[in-house]
Amino acid sequence: MNFGMPKTCRFLLFALLYVAGSRVVSALPWYPFGPDGGDARAFAQDPSDHTHLYLGTTNGWLYQTHDNGVTWIRVTKIAQRDDLVLDHILVDPADSRHLLVGAHSVSPDPSRNDGGIFVSHDGGSTWATVVQMQGQSIRSMTATPSSWRVVLAGSLQGVYRSTDGGDHWMRISPTEPPLSNEIHNVQSLAVDPHDPNIIYAGTWHLPWKTVDGGKTWENMKQGIIDDSDVFSIIVDPKKPSTVYLSACSGIYKSENTGTSFVKAQGIPSDARRTRVLHQDPQDLDTVFAGTTLGLYRSTDAGSHWQLMMGDSTLIVNDVYVDPTNPRHVLLATDHGGVLVSDDGGILFRHSNNGFTQRQIVAYASDPHHQATIYLGVVNDKQDGGVFKSPDGGRNWTQMSDGLAGRDVLSLAGAPDGTMVAGTEHGIFRLAGAVWVPSGRSDVSTLQGSAAAPPSKAVPKTAAARRRVMAARAAVATPKAPVSQELDDRIFALATAGNSMYAATSTGLLWSGSAGESWRHISDVPAGEWRFVATNKSTVLAGQLKALTLSTDDGSTWKSIVMPQELKQIAALAVDGAGELWVSGRQGVFYSADGGINWRTVKYLEVNEVTSLFYDAGGNRILLTADSSPTWAFVIGAGDKVVTPSDTGWHVQMLRPVENPGGNFLVGVSRIDGIIVQSPVWVDSATLPARK
Repeated sequence: MNFGMPKTCRFLLFALLYVAGSRVVSALPWYPFGPDGGDARAFAQDPSDHTHLYLGTTNGWLYQTHDNGVTWIRVTKIAQRDDLVLDHILVDPADSRHLLVGAHSVSPDPSRNDGGIFVSHDGGSTWATVVQMQGQSIRSMTATPSSWRVVLAGSLQGVYRSTDGGDHWMRISPTEPPLSNEIHNVQSLAVDPHDPNIIYAGTWHLPWKTVDGGKTWENMKQGIIDDSDVFSIIVDPKKPSTVYLSACSGIYKSENTGTSFVKAQGIPSDARRTRVLHQDPQDLDTVFAGTTLGLYRSTDAGSHWQLMMGDSTLIVNDVYVDPTNPRHVLLATDHGGVLVSDDGGILFRHSNNGFTQRQIVAYASDPHHQATIYLGVVNDKQDGGVFKSPDGGRNWTQMSDGLAGRDVLSLAGAPDGTMVAGTEHGIFRLAGAVWVPSGRSDVSTLQGSAAAPPSKAVPKTAAARRRVMAARAAVATPKAPVSQELDDRIFALATAGNSMYAATSTGLLWSGSAGESWRHISDVPAGEWRFVATNKSTVLAGQLKALTLSTDDGSTWKSIVMPQELKQIAALAVDGAGELWVSGRQGVFYSADGGINWRTVKYLEVNEVTSLFYDAGGNRILLTADSSPTWAFVIGAGDKVVTPSDTGWHVQMLRPVENPGGNFLVGVSRIDGIIVQSPVWVDSATLPARK
């Protein structure tokens, strides 16, 4: 059986499974619910409606707003691909339902560094691939100001032109050496507003220019530092002899159509990587520069520049200035999503309602209030960290003070209800609204300390074990301030009774102080431990290719053999009966005898498993797998009956939420935030768009 097969075949197959003993496929709808923010790439305005904007993203999604950026709505996912970066969007001024999108993919595999140009004639609801540009990595695209029918695109291969609004294309840059070796990797394009044959092309090396529509080309490098990636070129619409360009070496201005350039002063060297330049349409002497260290503005045509908004993490990808109200400025940024200013760029605030591009890797619910959930995100620096929802995902608040931009890899509720976060550098506890670091109570190991007898001497009765664990907890809670702060990568956290466990880059840690201080467990070999799961007195921990088990509250440990078929561990869990669950690329396995024998679940043939979780409230295992990326699986812990559900989204994790309005499941997507199953607490008329 293969749950990665076409959807029609899946439903036929699931019908057969029901006859064989599987439960009915869940048909409840799934909806996206934030948290808002993430990576935003490019804006495009509807020429017929200045409040209607489109927004391109890094995962193929196209968004739109009809209220000038206050709220965002998903339009569609281009080509149904998660790896397309939408940096260029064009809206036909004669027909605003006619859209062009230029895209490229980012992949460590050079053979996947493709993309293309896509066209829609219904406002973005459906898209077709432009065949001539299929597979091209589109890095720039612009319509000529004098005629929208003439469109230019820059790819890794060269410069292309369409004279029929994007339906057909022809390469106009040289196809033969030596110039073909120079005019490629075209990152930026601009066209003279009065003469469409005058074209400027910025490459990953230097800028080029043609005055005859591409028949001949000349290099523009006088005044420009050699080997400068040219990210953006703009031509003054009223004085086309004035040309601005931005490169990794700075911002340059020419007043003689690119014959020579003068480098702008006032922007520090560490902010020179300027991705975009944009003129105020009502005041052309005002020019915005979006850099990798914030937003700069010049009010004297580039002579002087002032930092408007910047910090060490703000990367500005695009700038939009409302042509009817230039005080209304939008920024598309990495990590922070969309920022908006109503005073011409002096003060900004986030404006991401409905826009979600978060990469979530950690999930936990409040031990005392299951509808309160916490998410840990990566790659968003100061704009990421931890997000909290008090109502099962309906509303979100960033709670990252004290994390200093760290990625959050794991989350768990401590025995006292405190939320604990495992990061790329250490463990933190949430004290009020601020995260404070945990530490090592000393450099000695857990076993063999004065207050805790060696593991072999640990009594076997439950009462005696509780006394030992209480003694350890007393030792683990230092009376003096913690002297050594943890700096490990914390891959997983788990709580059982009064103990917490952490799987880290240096070993398996234990805490008896609600996560405030930690000790290495000496019975477990040092090294990188990726996984840990607990239930009652059972603790299961895993490296990529090794397992260790404790069935007595962590007092003693023993290595157990992995399932023979499993080559590498990807997830594990312990259910209410103490059964062990382990999974990876080869599938899902469970053991009822402490890892001596392993079995597979009947009628479940998934592989590349991404998450296992035991839901105590429902006595069930929740599972997701990349082999069936949109499917969520619920497995009865007792009867092992499988209930699958097609979420419609690429889910990486599945969790339960208990809510006064009803219980439901939450899926964590790869980069689209959380996906909520049939949320009964929201009026259907206000639900966000489904995929």
